[in-house]
Amino acid sequence: MEKTSEVHMCERNIIDLEDFTAAEIRMVLDVAKKMKKIVCSDVKKLSNLRGRAIVNLFCEPSTRTRTSFELAGKYLGADVVSINASTSSIVKGESLRDTLKTIEAMGVDAVVIRHKAEGSAEYASKVITPIIINAGDGAHAHPSQALLDLFTIEQFKNRLEGLKVAIVGDILHSRVARSDIYGMTKVGMEVHLAGPKTLLPRFFQFDGVQVHENVEDAIKNADVVNVLRIQLERQQAGLFPSPREYARVFGINDERLKLAKDDVLILHPGPQNKGLEISNAVTYGKSSAIHEQVQNGVAVRMALLNLTLCGGEVD
Repeated sequence: MEKTSEVHMCERNIIDLEDFTAAEIRMVLDVAKKMKKIVCSDVKKLSNLRGRAIVNLFCEPSTRTRTSFELAGKYLGADVVSINASTSSIVKGESLRDTLKTIEAMGVDAVVIRHKAEGSAEYASKVITPIIINAGDGAHAHPSQALLDLFTIEQFKNRLEGLKVAIVGDILHSRVARSDIYGMTKVGMEVHLAGPKTLLPRFFQFDGVQVHENVEDAIKNADVVNVLRIQLERQQAGLFPSPREYARVFGINDERLKLAKDDVLILHPGPQNKGLEISNAVTYGKSSAIHEQVQNGVAVRMALLNLTLCGGEVD
């Protein structure tokens, strides 16, 4: 992996890991390790971002990402305001551009944005001057989720390079899968994808990634299995016969996990459809790091805010 010397992220927009170097990924993970000590401490407060203002603009529902970004900013000493589309002028017909311009006029330093439209975060970065951090734009990208996935894997495996990871489920609609693939391949992980043919991209353009229609082939000897949520809200087109059929053919359960390594690590970005893409036994089993992912999400988002707003030094 590239050395981290002379790597700087101050004043940088975070749109997707496609734009990251391996050294920049390494920097985020290293700073997140320091931030996790704060998250796990009795006094969760730094002054790094004192006097800074952050707006979380969430135009899609979210629990984990929105709350963790809000806590991340507050733990770093920033003033944080969260805006939901349902309680903003967006419901009155205000355009995204006008909403962003209004937020900018209030003197904020960063905007964390989630929006249903692919490219919305990049668009925001061209419309206003505050730092933009993408918290999920349609099916395009979710960089902070991919970084927390990498952070969690390294926490349990003590390395990233050379590990085999299987990403299973709705690859087609998953911004998590896309960002994971960019991040994992850049740090030297071996990535295997599996899902119904109708939920795999028709034109796959990632070099060095293997695609399987048979989930058993993907998870055989895997170090990590990342189970994606089946996005039932996007299944109106009948992309698989039924939830029961999906669970039978692609669901991750204890029996299928016998094909993976004995110390396999289970990840899931949440929320889960238990009994569909993942069984209760796997969710709460010894291999699961799903709850650790949530805690690590706060640390990684603290690292991103710290790196982009003040350069990354930790008091």
